[in-house]
Order: sequence, then C-alpha cells, then structure tokens
Amino acid sequence: MANIQDVLKVANNGYNLLMENEKVRVMEVRLKPGQKSPMHNHPNDHVVYVINDAKFKLSFPDGKSSEFELKKGKALWIEAGPHETENIGKTDGHNLVIEIKK
Repeated sequence: MANIQDVLKVANNGYNLLMENEKVRVMEVRLKPGQKSPMHNHPNDHVVYVINDAKFKLSFPDGKSSEFELKKGKALWIEAGPHETENIGKTDGHNLVIEIKK
C-alpha cells in the first residue's frame, strides 16, 4: 500500500479539496458516467455524503470490487485504504467525502 499515492495526488481529475485541518479533510467528488479516478489511497476512514443519485464501482488492489447505488441525501462509511473509483452509472456522480483524521 505504500506505493499507492494519496487521493489528492493521483485522483485530481475528480477529487477537489474543499478544506483541511488537523481533524478532518473534506473533498468534493465529481465523476461523469464512465469516468475513473485511478488507484489512490485514503489515509483516513471517511463518510461519503451523496449529493445526487449515481452508481459507483470501487476496485481494490487485491482484484476485488464493490458496486454502490448512491442515493441523494444518503451517507455511507468507508474505511481507510486504497481503491479505484469508477462511475458505472448513467448520471453524473457528485459526492462529498469527509475523512476523519485519527
């Protein structure tokens, strides 16, 4: 995992830093249908708040993947670690990611 870079270094095509301090890091994520953010690492557990309906696939370094039906107004918890993010739906994905620093 050490060779997988931080999300803001390698996934800047879809992730935008909104604010950061010693307790949290807040990013806006926008991915169009078919768009991917390359393999990247989230060093902290995080909450994803869904701004509009979308379908995302997370692929992990071990070859496993998970698909998520993201519904507007919902939130989900994702543990720290690396993944690739892909919008596999037909709508623009728009989320807020709030990383909780340890």
